[in-house]
Amino acid sequence: MDFLFVAMGGALGAVLRYAISLIPAKNTFPVLTLITNVLGAVLIGFIVGLVSDRENVSAYSVLFWKTGVCGGFTTFSTFSLEAYGLFENNDYLNGSIYVVLSVSLCLAGIFLGKKLAALMESGLSVPA
Repeated sequence: MDFLFVAMGGALGAVLRYAISLIPAKNTFPVLTLITNVLGAVLIGFIVGLVSDRENVSAYSVLFWKTGVCGGFTTFSTFSLEAYGLFENNDYLNGSIYVVLSVSLCLAGIFLGKKLAALMESGLSVPA
C-alpha cells in the first residue's frame, strides 16, 4: 500500500513540475528548475513542520506528500545536469551562481516552510 501512495503523490508532483516547465522563459540561466527546487523545499519544509509533533498523522499522507509529491516535483537530477552543462560550456559565473542560489534558497525554503507550518499550528493565520 505504501508504494501506491508514493506513486500517486509522485504522479501529482511530476505533473506539477511539467506544468512549471511550460512557462515560457527563454534564458540561458535555468530559472524554472531553480524555482521548482525552491518551491519543493518550501513544501517539504512545510510538510515536515506540520507532522513533526503529531502522532495522529497518517503514515500514508506523509508518504503521499513528502516522498511522492515532493520527490516527483523537485528536480535535483535536472539541477545537477544543468549545473554541469553550465560548467562544461565554460559558463563558470552562471554555473557558480546557480549552484549557490539553488542550495541557499532551498535551505531557506525549508526554513520558511517549517515556519509557515508552525504559524498554522499556533492558530495564527497567514496574511493573504
